[in-house]
Amino acid sequence: MLGFLTARQAGLDDPLRLRRAESTRRVLGLTLNPDRDVDRIHANGVNAIDIDAIEGRYMLSGGADGVIVVYDLENYSGKPQYTCRAVCTVGRSSRYVHKFSVETVQWYPYDTGMFVSSSFDKTMKVWDTETLKPAEVFEFEDTVYSHHLSPIARKHSLVAVGTKSPKIQLCDLKSGSKIHVLQGHRGEVLSVRWSPRYEHILASASADSMVKVWDVRRAAGSLFTLDQHNGDKSKAASECVSSVHY
Repeated sequence: MLGFLTARQAGLDDPLRLRRAESTRRVLGLTLNPDRDVDRIHANGVNAIDIDAIEGRYMLSGGADGVIVVYDLENYSGKPQYTCRAVCTVGRSSRYVHKFSVETVQWYPYDTGMFVSSSFDKTMKVWDTETLKPAEVFEFEDTVYSHHLSPIARKHSLVAVGTKSPKIQLCDLKSGSKIHVLQGHRGEVLSVRWSPRYEHILASASADSMVKVWDVRRAAGSLFTLDQHNGDKSKAASECVSSVHY
């Protein structure tokens, strides 16, 4: 690390290499906290978590059992060892619970009074944290894999949704309706993500092995595509054949 710092100070090295080296060092140094535990509420696997950006205090979790849990991460005991307790739960006894696996959970970026969940039951629900009842339910024709709210948007309240369909759905929280569709992928959309810097820029990843970047203000297609084979289908085919031989 000292070698990286010396080279950076002398202007002989790229700052990106220093950043990567430091990030790698920190990741390799990660260990589980022996003093902190979390209440075990889910009966099956946990598919998604999110910590609120306002206080960094409340954590959402969504499970394969359809259950959603809100945890309080603050330590009020004054003791080193403590367990993060579940504040509230949308459990199997609730008539509002998702019928199938919860794939994504996310706090509303500006207020912990609301969060959004999406599920394999082909729905996305906007929840009121106080009542634990859906304020809005969006229904889709296909299984929902992912959704995302922009962490910085001030001019729109759009939620991007990726489903088994190759079309990306844009849902407006203000109107409670699906207002737009982005077309261009040839396979199911597995992940969607808004830019942390530009509120109208969206990225999507699909089973067609491509990542597309969109400007949702444009009526035309995506801005550009990140393709592993740079559009060379013959290269992709030859690699598939080679892998089969091996």
